[in-house]
Formats: sequence, structure tokens, C-alpha cells
Amino acid sequence: MPPSTSSSGGAIKEEIERFLTYLSVEKGFAENTITAYRNDLYHDLTIFAEQAISQRGTIPTWANFNRQDMLGYMLSLKERGYTATTQARKVAASKSFFNFMVVEGILKENPTENVDSPKVGRSLPKPISISLVRSLLEQPAKSTTLEAKRDKAMLRLLYASGMRVSELVSLNLDDIIKDDGCVRCFGKGNKERLIPIVPAMLAIQEYIGEARLQFVRNDEEKALFLNRRGERLTRQGFWQILKGYAKSAKLGHEVTPHTLRHSFATHMLSGGADLRSVQELLGHANISTTQVYTHLTMEHVRRAYDKAHPRAKLTG
Repeated sequence: MPPSTSSSGGAIKEEIERFLTYLSVEKGFAENTITAYRNDLYHDLTIFAEQAISQRGTIPTWANFNRQDMLGYMLSLKERGYTATTQARKVAASKSFFNFMVVEGILKENPTENVDSPKVGRSLPKPISISLVRSLLEQPAKSTTLEAKRDKAMLRLLYASGMRVSELVSLNLDDIIKDDGCVRCFGKGNKERLIPIVPAMLAIQEYIGEARLQFVRNDEEKALFLNRRGERLTRQGFWQILKGYAKSAKLGHEVTPHTLRHSFATHMLSGGADLRSVQELLGHANISTTQVYTHLTMEHVRRAYDKAHPRAKLTG
């Protein structure tokens, strides 16, 4: 829920709620995305706007928030020590909000118009090698607990599909299509895609037939992956599980919740998959997002070339 409002700031926060409702209902944004927008707009932009406008002796409304205020807000983000990536995200959220306000006719002028976003260097994803993936996937098999059976299914499914962790924990039991060896996945914007998961199917079936039956507390529970309390596993819960296995595989510093997704994409392209197919599997709206992984495969090719070719280091 949003923070409590004063009478002067009530309208400011009501209009943010209106924007968030639009993102949810009209745009179909995921709950996690809505939460990120809410945090950026309430906890940063709104607080700054109310203070900046009040200092001028005017009523805190978005109509009184101008371009200079926006530039001051961006400076405050920098002074507070946010990374360039975080600054860019918060500014992007502000721009989306003010664009909405203008389109809806609530504002006549957009205070973010012609305001450049913070420059962010393009960071490449960090996959791990096939041998390290294999080591990570083997860790749950070292235990015979019910949790280990679940974890084995989750890790194998992530690497077999390349799906996001948020998509993994959102899966329901009927999203596994056994006859076709596929999983039905709902990505950003609630867009549906089918992904082949044959390499993970045996582990998933073992989990469903054994561990999940022990975890479930309610016969009407739809969630595929459950915790010991019979509740849907959360992203945070998965992250803790992954960190444990990464540590036991001696690659803790190299692994994040997105590691298996990055590795899936890189290994698919290295193995000869075409870019458009990988885009579809990952659920990327734009192929330019997928093209980032081609840089990784080319870097691997260059390193191999430089290491193996007898004239690689010669310039003439």
C-alpha cells in the first residue's frame, strides 16, 4: 500500500495510483513491475516533488512540478549515491508517469520533455560455462529430501527453458503439458508462450508425483512449486535456495537468479540456434534485447581464435 497522505499531497498520490491502475489493467504489467513503479514514484519522486513545490509556497500538485524540478530530482538521485542504472530506471518511471498524465489530459505540459535520461553503460549478461551449469544442476541430486527433488526440478526447468525466475515461481500445475514436453509460460505483459522442456520433464514428473504430494495442504492449490508450508514458493525463496547450491558447487560469486537464463541463451546461440528462435523462447519483445547474447558468443569465438591461431597476434 502507498504511504499515508497529507491533505495537500493527496491529489499527487491519487494520480500515481491512477497511473499504476492503468499499467496493471490496460498494459497488463506484472505485479513485480507495478511494485517497482510504485516504489520509484512514491518513495522518491513524490517526496521530492512535495518538498520542492512547497518550498516555493505553492500547493503540491503535479501541475506545479516543472522542468527545473525534474532536473533537481535527477540531481538528487545522483547525490544520494544511486547507481547510474537505478537513476535511469527511476527517471524512466517518472517519464512514463508524466507521459500518461499528458495523454489523459491531466497535465498540459510534460516536465520531462527534452530531459535526457542518465547514460548507462550497456552491461553484458554473465553466463556460466556448460560444465559449471552441469555442476550446479547436479547439486540437488546429492540429497534425497523432498526439497531436493523440488529443487532439482526447478533448476533443470530453468536451464531447459530459459524462463525468468518470476515466471518459474508463477507456474501452475496445469502449465506443464506432459504429452508435448512443453511448459506454458506467461511473461511480461502476460504474454503466453510454449517452451520445450524435454530435458527437465523427468525431474518435474518425479517432483509432482512424490515431493509435491507431500507439500500440498489444499487439494485446490494450483501452484507448481511449493514450500514446506504448502504455499507457492517466492522469488526470494528461490534465490536463497539457489545461493545454497551455488555455494556447494563452489561458484557462489558467479551466480544470480538470472544466471541460468543468460546461460541458456548463450549456449543455445553457441550451439547454432537462430536468433529469432531464441528471442521467442526467452519472450523478448525486441530482438535487439536478444542480440546482446551474440556479443558473448562472438567474444568466445575471438578468445578461441586468439588462443589457437598461429598468426592471431601478428598485425602485418
